[in-house]
Amino acid sequence: MKHYLDITLLPDAEANLGFLWQKVFQQVHIALADNKVSERESAVAISIVCYGDKNFPLGNKLRLFATNEEQLHKINVGKWLARLTDYCHISSVKSVPSNVGQFACFRQKRIKGQGRLESQLLRKAKHISEKFNVDYNKCLTELTTKPQFVESTLPFIYVESQETKKRLGSDGQSTFPMFIDRELSNQPVAGKFDCYGLSKTATVPWF
Repeated sequence: MKHYLDITLLPDAEANLGFLWQKVFQQVHIALADNKVSERESAVAISIVCYGDKNFPLGNKLRLFATNEEQLHKINVGKWLARLTDYCHISSVKSVPSNVGQFACFRQKRIKGQGRLESQLLRKAKHISEKFNVDYNKCLTELTTKPQFVESTLPFIYVESQETKKRLGSDGQSTFPMFIDRELSNQPVAGKFDCYGLSKTATVPWF
């Protein structure tokens, strides 16, 4: 991974970091899925720059990596984030520093009992949405901020799987909490990245 760009989230009183992460990460996922290089594989990887931040566990910056500039220009992330221009800043494409000495693997982590937790939360959001005639996604976002729901200390983002959505159609449930783990190492590891920009083994430069 030789080139990168940064997406900095800009929260305000109406849109907090949790809400922005959900919206921005979803759009980045769509961009990667739309430009996948093979089935379930992306040429672009992500890094959560401020992972583990004490104020908000995901911080306020999402970094996209690729082996060359063309791959980052091709996904045209600005197009996918056009509706969020007031809430995020996209940097120009830059070269990765030559003196990087640490690398990070960002992977999805399946949590024991996650299926039960997902079902409970989704049913509760649906119930509140229908009972009080409020937006379902807003209910879901609000409920995910409740600390008693999460049994893991790992950061998570609510996302909608584009693959599952296509398979199940509009009536199917394709939204789920994605828990993200990070492992640091002193050596880069090559490998494949999925359409969320995550990998089970491959690393990105950490700086």
